[in-house]
Amino acid sequence: MGSGAPVIGKMVAEKLHSEYVDREIIADVAKRLNTSTKGVIEKEMPPGSFLGRIVKALGEGFGMMGGAPGIYKDLYMSAYLPTWEMPLDDTRYLKNLETVIRELAASNQIVIRGRGSQFILKDNPEAMHVFVVAPLDIRIRRVMESQNLDEAEASKEIERFESSRRAFTKRYFDAELEDSIHYDLVINTNKLSFEDASLIIVGALPLKDMEPK
Repeated sequence: MGSGAPVIGKMVAEKLHSEYVDREIIADVAKRLNTSTKGVIEKEMPPGSFLGRIVKALGEGFGMMGGAPGIYKDLYMSAYLPTWEMPLDDTRYLKNLETVIRELAASNQIVIRGRGSQFILKDNPEAMHVFVVAPLDIRIRRVMESQNLDEAEASKEIERFESSRRAFTKRYFDAELEDSIHYDLVINTNKLSFEDASLIIVGALPLKDMEPK
């Protein structure tokens, strides 16, 4: 939180002319599925479209293709809650999450933010995993500005977010979130602009396919 990862992810997607997806986008689609009629779903989220691919991924993950819209309530209320609100003893969660992430990754070129995708897609040779970091004082200042919080509130929000992410990573993947071994590239936005960070990521993508010397 405060590193600039969401902004950078969207910049990378724009430069690659691809789609960007995060928890908020998936949760929004799940919520719309829960309240929409079948006709509206087909009109607003047709198969093959970006939102249509998310619908298909959600259906694959939860075995709900073709069911009544109300059955998506459980999906929205559990699988895509913020990690600090999500029950860590939900045994169905990991299987469903893996299916959704893999389905999205296979459907087209896409930028996926977090949600364990660095572990779920670790054996995918076409996936590049990037960890965006920044010093705590810089991140606190950014969160203060972006969320209109004072310093104490921003610090507390960052701690809540990061402690939940660490617990999530440990619980479902038995790994440490900050361990750089899980990433192809670690970028510090302390002195790099978000634009420069996105350019570095895009520039590094072709190198992913090269054999190490």
